[in-house]
Amino acid sequence: MTTELSTTYSPKDTESKWYKTWETGKYFKPKKGKTNKAYCIIVPPPNVTGKLHAGHALDLTTQDTLIRFKRMKGYETLFLPGLDHAGIATQPVVEKLVWQQEQKTRRDFSREDFLKKIWTWKEEYGNTILDQQKAMGASCDWDYLTFTLDPI
Repeated sequence: MTTELSTTYSPKDTESKWYKTWETGKYFKPKKGKTNKAYCIIVPPPNVTGKLHAGHALDLTTQDTLIRFKRMKGYETLFLPGLDHAGIATQPVVEKLVWQQEQKTRRDFSREDFLKKIWTWKEEYGNTILDQQKAMGASCDWDYLTFTLDPI
């Protein structure tokens, strides 16, 4: 039985398969290392307002490199992810969307109704940056993911 290797590399297929394997196997969870030392990086929480930019990607790559290096050196590591509500930046994004879809401003809604629109938007688009971080291969322990407006 012979199996031929593809002559083209499909990053989408390969990377998502392996990342899922890493997550399922809990490869990024803190584990006692041989040095008996701990090392943690808290990802500065990106806003829920859009997509990663080059600065985010550079920062994330540098942090992930440090975490992986310490992990290989025998440290118990935690790469702690988070997500910021960015209320001041989120409101104009939702206002623009509401205007495009309904030709209404936030003043056309009660405070509670407009907040519902913001939460709906967050639920639909809030994980875009997290999905991009995963696509980059970030070795965060996603079980620790915290949103700045999560209840304590």
